Amino acid sequence: MRIVLTIAIFFTFFSAFTQEPYVNLNTPQGSVKTFLENLQPEQRNDSLAALPFKTSDRTFNEAKNAAVKFKRVLDGRGIFIYLDEVPKAKAYLDSASNKNKYVLLDNYPKIFLLKSESGNWKFSDSSIDQINELYKETFRFGTGELLNLLPKLGTKKTFGLYTYQYITIFILALISALVYKIFAFFTERIFSRIVKRSGLAGETSEKYLWQIARPTSVFIIVLLLLLVTPALQLPVTYSKYVNIILRVMVPLFGTVIMYRMVSIASVFLARAASRTESTLDDQLVPLLRKTLKTFVIIIGTLLILDNLDVPILPLLTGLSIGGLAFALAAQDTIKNFFGSVMIFVDKPFQVGDWITSNDVDGTVEEVGFRSSRIRTFRNSVIYVPNSKLADNTIDNHGLRKYRRFYTQISITYDTPPEMIDVFVKGLRRIVEDHPKTWKDNYHVYFNEMASSSLNIMFYIFFNVPTWGEELKCRHEILMSIVKLGQEIGVNFAFPTQTLHIENLPGQPSLSPSYLSGQEAETKLQSFFKKQ
Repeated sequence: MRIVLTIAIFFTFFSAFTQEPYVNLNTPQGSVKTFLENLQPEQRNDSLAALPFKTSDRTFNEAKNAAVKFKRVLDGRGIFIYLDEVPKAKAYLDSASNKNKYVLLDNYPKIFLLKSESGNWKFSDSSIDQINELYKETFRFGTGELLNLLPKLGTKKTFGLYTYQYITIFILALISALVYKIFAFFTERIFSRIVKRSGLAGETSEKYLWQIARPTSVFIIVLLLLLVTPALQLPVTYSKYVNIILRVMVPLFGTVIMYRMVSIASVFLARAASRTESTLDDQLVPLLRKTLKTFVIIIGTLLILDNLDVPILPLLTGLSIGGLAFALAAQDTIKNFFGSVMIFVDKPFQVGDWITSNDVDGTVEEVGFRSSRIRTFRNSVIYVPNSKLADNTIDNHGLRKYRRFYTQISITYDTPPEMIDVFVKGLRRIVEDHPKTWKDNYHVYFNEMASSSLNIMFYIFFNVPTWGEELKCRHEILMSIVKLGQEIGVNFAFPTQTLHIENLPGQPSLSPSYLSGQEAETKLQSFFKKQ
């Protein structure tokens, strides 16, 4: 009895390990299962796996080669085929073409099975062409040769991986560490030379060079791993996630590199802006830096989503619809943005200029994307939307080369004509002697006989850059005029009415007395010698 039981158990285990190979071409699922199960390492049979690829126009070797290539592409790219989703119907009809056709992979619509006249489901000719193209894309630069070389390192399986896969992973880790050091070193040297030639070595080398060198080295390592990992032929589950991680890391580190490159470019732009006379360029650089960084992040995010097989077109369509709604809700903000663009393009003013626009009067401190900050003469700060500044008339006092000073100097009616000439001559001398006046354009003339005074027009320009210096020069000029009047005896008039009784019996005459012209001239020379 024990002998019979032992024999029964033996045959049970033997039959379990000697299962008949699976062959069924009557349905799409049967053909796909025939291809996949006969290429499993435990029961590999290339001839049976080639049956779904064999047609009258295709030799048996071509069919086997196509089956092997397709399996290697699936393992290398981590593409998993769910057999439960493959139809079991013998007369399956594709809803799009209304033919006996089944597209195996949604991402590769050219790979499909057709039902032949014999009733068998087999891969089409276009499928073979697509498989050959995918094989070339997956195994580039001769990495396909590794598929035959690596298994020689050992085929013992431990924890789901073969010995050659463990060895190759270890070697790749060492090579990656070495490549990281080498490329980081050379990348730092290259950027360092570029920066030194630009004259910014001390400013940017320590702050930015390693920030670019390190992610650049990792970026190169990820590209190398993407090139080599398909040849490892990891289990599909492992290969799928490894490919996802590597495919995400490429745009991720590319985005990091470009983001930091923008920082370096902004340093160069800031230095170029500092050489220009306009201070508006200094405001433009940080705005441009923020814009470029935002653009890099958006593009990088889209590339990452694309590598994660997230449909980008529906996302962009949704964003465009949402963007339209946002634009309608924030049209004032958009107007301000374009207003800032026009300010940067036309440059009607720059930071530090004194401007007047409608009710706005003050010094420009900052120009932003939405508004400009202006410091008023009350020392308060107002924020003016850029759309208003772009639409309104702007009087830029900061662009004046000369600052005008105009006043009327009023003297009394009893001033003799000779004294008026001497006084006007002295006023012109004050203008000529002052270091900050425009000597080629000034006007000092006796030009009006007002109701209570004789008015001398005093019209001059100061060659000073700021309002504070203009006030100082006005003070100096006016003080000189007052001193001149006191020196030569000119009386300044003010709106009054005076009743004169010039002669009374027994009293001295009240009629005014004046110096002669020569005496006044002598006084004038004496006055300027004192200056």
